[in-house]
Amino acid sequence: MLPEPGSRPEPCGLTAPVPDQSGAGFQPHAAARLYDASGAVDFRAGRGGLLAERPSTLALAGAFGGAFRIGGAGPLVAKGGAFETLTSGSSGQPRHILRSVVSWQASFAANAGLFGIGPGVSVAVLGRLVHSLALYGAVEGMSLGAEVHLLDDLRPDRQRQTLAARRVQLLYATPAQLRLMVEAGGPQLALTRVLVGGSKLDPTLRLALAAMAPQAIVHEFYGAAEASFITLSGPDCPDGSVGRAYPGVEIAVDHGEIWVRSPYLFTGYAGGDSGGAIWREDWLSVGEMGRLEAGFLYLSGRAGRMVTVADQNVFPEEIETFLMGLDGVDRAAVLPRPDGLRGVHLVAVVTGRARDADILSAARLAFGPLKAPKAVFRLQDWPMLASGKTDLAAVERALGWR
Repeated sequence: MLPEPGSRPEPCGLTAPVPDQSGAGFQPHAAARLYDASGAVDFRAGRGGLLAERPSTLALAGAFGGAFRIGGAGPLVAKGGAFETLTSGSSGQPRHILRSVVSWQASFAANAGLFGIGPGVSVAVLGRLVHSLALYGAVEGMSLGAEVHLLDDLRPDRQRQTLAARRVQLLYATPAQLRLMVEAGGPQLALTRVLVGGSKLDPTLRLALAAMAPQAIVHEFYGAAEASFITLSGPDCPDGSVGRAYPGVEIAVDHGEIWVRSPYLFTGYAGGDSGGAIWREDWLSVGEMGRLEAGFLYLSGRAGRMVTVADQNVFPEEIETFLMGLDGVDRAAVLPRPDGLRGVHLVAVVTGRARDADILSAARLAFGPLKAPKAVFRLQDWPMLASGKTDLAAVERALGWR
């Protein structure tokens, strides 16, 4: 059951239902082939353990040798049929996620059916394997017998050229990674599917992606390191939604908080970290707020980033998505600043050619005078995390606010 209204479960630690971890680790398919930036690589499963993220091919090989973690500090907690990944660290230091091998294998089977991933299909990941989306795409491809291309060592322009030259069919990427390839310019891509995670595509980037990969069907995943896939969207989904429940996932919303039950959930945080996710029986919340309408999920933002402006709850992510859809805004972050009258007010930090006055005017029209940013600040060098998300703490430091 979901929590009763007004109740607040304790942080999960390692209190989640624990899957059987006595089984084997990931197993590569006999037909799988591995490529790095230079070309084909002889793949031999490693031994697991604590793995350096470079070179990526050796890190991926180690992921097929038993319990493992790529990157991160501290000892390895995972044993048997378990492993560790890292959160993006967008709200602080990356947390260590402990999960069972079968929690990912269950979604491998779902994606094989949804997207035809298997022998003869080429799959590429752009990000570093310390990021769970890139690691997932690479391990899934090798497990299902695909040709897996690890391109994290290449600049965005070279990534685009390599995807085109190798005629890669399926790409796992974040919006930030796609934006860098679009901005780099280059040849059109023969992609048939693009699987996007990490954050939502804005309308401008969606149009640019369609021009870069005109044959590709774009699917956005909403999920979290703790929950894996929650929803899946496609061309038939309403604007603004993050899609319907991913196969095998149940979603409920209680007092605006999103709760999930599925076979893909993590076991807990490794190393005694109480973390940010909470359990209620077998339902999990990672602190996201939103609503369900006609089976489609709409996100408001993270409870941890929500601010109150003159007694109104405001989610900066909602405004960031809007700003990124404006012509001439390339990057955007919305941050709170102290305000003696309202408690806090919001400001926008952007890059791009759009004029400050136009940004502020469009935001006021969309959100009203209280919720809209009061000022625009600009950064020339945009700080990003390994996951491709904006490093909000680094933005504040760059502006002298920390």
